[in-house]
This record gives sequence, C-alpha cells and structure tokens, in this order.
Amino acid sequence: MSSYSTVVVGTDGSDTSLAAVDRAAALAADAGARLLIACAYVPASERETAHDRDVLRDEAFLIVGSAPAEDNLRTARDRAAAAGAKDVDTRAMQGKAADSLCKIVQEVGADLLVVGNRGLRGLAGRILGSVPLDVARQAGVDVLIVHTT
Repeated sequence: MSSYSTVVVGTDGSDTSLAAVDRAAALAADAGARLLIACAYVPASERETAHDRDVLRDEAFLIVGSAPAEDNLRTARDRAAAAGAKDVDTRAMQGKAADSLCKIVQEVGADLLVVGNRGLRGLAGRILGSVPLDVARQAGVDVLIVHTT
C-alpha cells in the first residue's frame, strides 16, 4: 500500500479535535503528505448575535462570520507544525461538519480523512448521528477515527 499524499483533518477547536490534528499531522509528516486542516461553521443569525455585539463593541468580529473558525484553524496549524507537518493548509467552510469535510475531501482529492471519535460514544450520537459516523459513511476515502476521549 502506498502512503497517503493528501490528508484532511477536521477540527472544531476542542481538545479532542486537536488530538486528531496531532495524529493527522504526525501521519502527514511521516508520509511527506500535504495536510489540510478544515473547520466547518454555521454563522449565527442577526438576532442571536445582536446582544453580544452590543456588549463586545469593537471585538464583535469574534462572534460574527468565520472568525471563530479562523481562530481554531490558527491553533490547529501551530499544533500541526509542532507535530512535524511541513505542507499545511487550512480552510474554514460554512456548513455542517460532516458535509463540509466530505466536500473538501472531494475538492482537494484527499486520500485520507482524519476525525476524532467525539460523538460516537453516547446514545445521541448513535441515534442522531455524529461527525465520525457520518464521514465514515460518506467520505469515499479512507477515514481514520482517532480515539481522543
């Protein structure tokens, strides 16, 4: 089996997703592969953020649009570099996590998708679905579900 050439990993900024980033970065470093770190986001509505914008004033950009996702990606990029990944890109994408990750995999021609296992252990994840479960069904490429909890 040949090594992977493009690895996509999803992060939401949580400790468990960053553990998946660490693993993906180590794999990418070992294989000399490109690593794409992705963060999906769903923007809050105007009504949901109105009060927060009044309170935050000049720092309101932190809750609007893709700013939180971009912050998560900066943190993940730093961790990937510390884990030895050399060719690292990031992408924030509007939409649900599983759908966004699968779309990115197709767009970049990735051959491995890495996610953490958060959401697999509880009853809600088994009934309602979870990102790891959904991408394992939809991705069309190898999926590594990292044990993070």
